[in-house]
Amino acid sequence: METLAAAILGTIQGLTEFLPISSSAHLILVPWLFGWKPEGLFFDVALHFGTALAVVGYFWTDWVILAREGFRGVIEGKLLGNSQRRLAWYLVVGTLPAMIAGLAFEKYITEYFRSPLITVATLIVFGALLYFAEKTGRHNRSLDQLTWGDSISIGVSQSLALIPGVSRSGITMTTAMLRDNDRAAAARFSFLLSTPVIVGAAVLEGWRFLKTLRLSADSVASVPPQWTVLIVGTICAAITGFLTIRYFLRYIQNNSFLPFVLYRFLLAIVVLAFYFRYS
Repeated sequence: METLAAAILGTIQGLTEFLPISSSAHLILVPWLFGWKPEGLFFDVALHFGTALAVVGYFWTDWVILAREGFRGVIEGKLLGNSQRRLAWYLVVGTLPAMIAGLAFEKYITEYFRSPLITVATLIVFGALLYFAEKTGRHNRSLDQLTWGDSISIGVSQSLALIPGVSRSGITMTTAMLRDNDRAAAARFSFLLSTPVIVGAAVLEGWRFLKTLRLSADSVASVPPQWTVLIVGTICAAITGFLTIRYFLRYIQNNSFLPFVLYRFLLAIVVLAFYFRYS
C-alpha cells in the first residue's frame, strides 16, 4: 500500500468507527471502488490500534473513575452503591455478548459476509431501523437511568456489528433509543461500551501481528511490514477518531440522526450502482 492510501483509509476508519455509518463497510467498499489491493493483517492492526488510542484517550478520565468505583464496590461489598458503580457493571455485562460473538463467528463472517450486496442490504435495513428509533423513542431517560435490561439488550445488539454495514455505534445507539434513552445517553453509552471491544480487537490483532512477524522472520520469502504506512494509518485513525467522538457528542445533543440515515441510503445506492456496472 502507498502512504496516501494509508492516510485515506486511516482517516476513514477514524470517522466511520464512531459514526453510525459502519467502518467495516467503508473499509471494504473504498478499496473495492478504487481497485486497491487488500490491506492485510499489518494494516488492520494499525487501524484498530489507532481507534483504540482515540476512544481510550477521549474517555480516559471516565474509565479511571469507573475502574476506581468498580474496585471500591467490590471491596466494600456494595457493587451497585452509586451510579458510577452501576455503569461500570452495566458495561462489563454489555461487553460480554460481543466478545463471545467475535471469538466464535469472526472468521466465518469475514469469509462469507464481505459481499457488497450484503453491505448494501445492511446499510439500508439498519439505517431504516435507526430512523425508526429516532422517531418513535421517547428519549426521556438519561445515562444515570440505565438498567440491566438496557445493558443486555445493547450488548447483544453490538454483536451484530460483526456484519459489514451494520455499524457498531449505529446499532447500539439504535437499541438504546428504542429503549427510550435520550440521544446523548445513547451515544455516550455506545462509545463507552465500544471501548473494551475496540481495545480487545487491537490486542488480538496485535498478538496475531507479532506471531506473523515471528514466523516471517524464519521465511526467506517473507515481505516485511511497511512501517511508514502503518504509522501513517495509525496516526490518521487516532486523530480523526478522537475528533469525531468529540464533535459527534456535541452534535447529537441538539440534532437528529437523520443526516446519517440519509447518508447510509445514498451510500447503498452508490455501491449498488457500481456493483452492477462493474460486476
